[in-house]
Amino acid sequence: MPNMLDVPRSPDFVRFHADFGQRFIVTVDTEEEFDWSKPLDRSGHGLSHVPRLGKFQQFCEGCGVVPVYLIDFPVASDPLTVEVLGEAIKAGRAEVGVQLHPWVSPPHTEQVNEFNSFAGNLEPELERAKFNKLRDTIEDAFGVPPRIYRAGRYGLGPATAGILSETGIAFDTSVRSRFDYSGGGGPDYRQHPLRPYWIDRAAGLIELPLTTVFWGVLRQQGDWIYPRLWRAPAMRGVLSRLGMLERIPLTPEGVSADEAIKGIDIAIDEGLPLLVFSFHSPSLRPGLTPYVHDEDDLDSFYDWWRRIFTYLERRNVRPAMVSELMSAVEI
Repeated sequence: MPNMLDVPRSPDFVRFHADFGQRFIVTVDTEEEFDWSKPLDRSGHGLSHVPRLGKFQQFCEGCGVVPVYLIDFPVASDPLTVEVLGEAIKAGRAEVGVQLHPWVSPPHTEQVNEFNSFAGNLEPELERAKFNKLRDTIEDAFGVPPRIYRAGRYGLGPATAGILSETGIAFDTSVRSRFDYSGGGGPDYRQHPLRPYWIDRAAGLIELPLTTVFWGVLRQQGDWIYPRLWRAPAMRGVLSRLGMLERIPLTPEGVSADEAIKGIDIAIDEGLPLLVFSFHSPSLRPGLTPYVHDEDDLDSFYDWWRRIFTYLERRNVRPAMVSELMSAVEI
């Protein structure tokens, strides 16, 4: 079984049908609320933002976008989540996937620490047990089998591909290209490509990396330069302000709309067939993440999406659904 931490070769890149064009999806890390500045624990979390998912869903429907809610165990096991999102998911106006936060997902047998917060670091049988419990909880709650997965904290491991293939998952979207989490015991994705690629052709398993591009006059050397500046974050800021080099993930969290539009232009110019956007669901309620502090920030958050959706339409980058991707892939 392939190891999802291995960097793929160009022959592994997925080809889509000619009429697919360039598309985008919006993924939501739909998860419990917790204090990001404190150590992880099993019980110190909340779900007060769950009703706010309804407003975001209505917003997306008004823009013609079908969001993908990647749901973890506390959210999946809350009846209010089904009340808020169930009808939209059953009607195909939203899609549901799996997001595994191992520290809050049963069975609770491992020690809670940073290393074990990356599900791929767990013993394979424990990773499998946690995934299966969460996947079954989601299907039981929403009445549809999830087809897409994201490991919490982007924590893939050597056994993950086999686990996903066993359970009918068609797409993984855990690879955060151009980011390195090895300092805390997690994966290093600095060399992973941005293009969708086959993890296992025989099993029908495909990777949809989150989209992060380099912008600036040095962007062609970004893969070499940026990692070497990790000890000098101030220099990264200098290069960005000078228009020399900037790393732009496609997210409203910590990235301005102007920056994201620059990133979209780069992604289009590089011919990426799919742009993958993301954010954390607690950002829908002020005060729960570092990115949305008050109602003004929340208004700006929605304005960000309005500008991005308008710009994507102008650039002829259309929204896609996970179900569409499955039928658009050339086998």
